Amino acid sequence: MTDRRVLILTALPHELNAADAPPGTEVVYCGVGKVNAALHAAQAILERRPGLMINFGTAGKIDPLHDGLLEVAAVVQRDMMAMPLAPRGVTPLMPQDREPPRLESGYPGVVCGTGDSFVTASDAWLLEQQVDLVDMELFAIARVCRHFGVPWRAFKFITDGADDDAAMDWEAKVHLGAELFWRHLPHVIKQ
Repeated sequence: MTDRRVLILTALPHELNAADAPPGTEVVYCGVGKVNAALHAAQAILERRPGLMINFGTAGKIDPLHDGLLEVAAVVQRDMMAMPLAPRGVTPLMPQDREPPRLESGYPGVVCGTGDSFVTASDAWLLEQQVDLVDMELFAIARVCRHFGVPWRAFKFITDGADDDAAMDWEAKVHLGAELFWRHLPHVIKQ
């Protein structure tokens, strides 16, 4: 993998400092949410032609056993709610082979639920789908990567418990995952 360009897409500079990126990698900031993530992922792929797109970001945990830095194996869209046209998580009127409701990275890890909301309360659907953590960008990034045929991986740092204290906990911990990610990245690039 070392001969291919690696792009790291992250929402905010205080999640990951681009100046700390190792040689051969580039950090692109996309802003918060699925629309921003899709826009910047597509632009980065078209302009930079990466061999691998990595999303690093923060996440709230649904499974209370999770902490630290986790790799994401699959992602679902937790806020696609177009019932009765399609079940929750499924984009209506799209062939499932073009846009499957669950996107796989090809690597082992946890399941992430992406949506344009900050999760602060329990949601039975997330538990039914065996979602381990929640974020606001990954599904859009993975969907764009799938569209352009670019492999993707994602690493999320748990900042909060997706509960009443989520916003306060996120603000206090948003900067803590970068060091773990930078230490882990050389192993990822070698794979």
